[in-house]
Amino acid sequence: MIGPNGAGKTTLLRLLLGLTRPSVGKVWRRPGLRLGYMPQRLQIDPSMPMSVLRFLQLGQAQLDRPQAEAALQRVGAGQLADASLAALSGGEMQRVLLARAASRRPQLLVLDEPTQGVDIGGQGEVYQLIAALRDELGCGVLLVSHDLHLVMAATDKVLCINQHICCEGHPEQVSRDPAYLELFGDKLAPYTHQHNHEHGLGGEIVPGQGCDHPHHHPHTDTENRERK
Repeated sequence: MIGPNGAGKTTLLRLLLGLTRPSVGKVWRRPGLRLGYMPQRLQIDPSMPMSVLRFLQLGQAQLDRPQAEAALQRVGAGQLADASLAALSGGEMQRVLLARAASRRPQLLVLDEPTQGVDIGGQGEVYQLIAALRDELGCGVLLVSHDLHLVMAATDKVLCINQHICCEGHPEQVSRDPAYLELFGDKLAPYTHQHNHEHGLGGEIVPGQGCDHPHHHPHTDTENRERK
């Protein structure tokens, strides 16, 4: 789900999750639907002595240490179980939030700006983690993002809103829709490159641990012309 600031993206998510009551209309959710929610941001009091493990277990008393460590391992943050929550970097915090949402074995994973606070080097890895979780859990993913380049390259269906549904469909279809072009212009064009490295939790490059198959990372038309 994409849209300009103030379009109502986060409000719509809160309505769907039942965190906000609609003023008109109704929201229907399948009874017993398991949801995993990753909020846009989480403000942590630096004086709060809470470990990552304890944070994962909040509201999930049945989640024991091996299960929590497995959830962290799934998102490449296995070493953070005993770290202080307040001391995490932006990239580390996003992975911990993703691990917590996925630890509920959701049928629908709801993510609000999952790369918030993550530097540009690590954003692609976060999207790859989300895709891997979707495949492993067999769940649907509803994702809100401002990262138009990554969204248009990595999703199956795009919903563009601006206080109402402007357009929806496959990314290529949406990118040509007049309503989309009016909001965002026509400067998005994907290209592929060989991704032969990975990024650490803080976004730093970790050489020699990547893969050699191409990944889509859209850039602007100007950047594509420069590469050609």
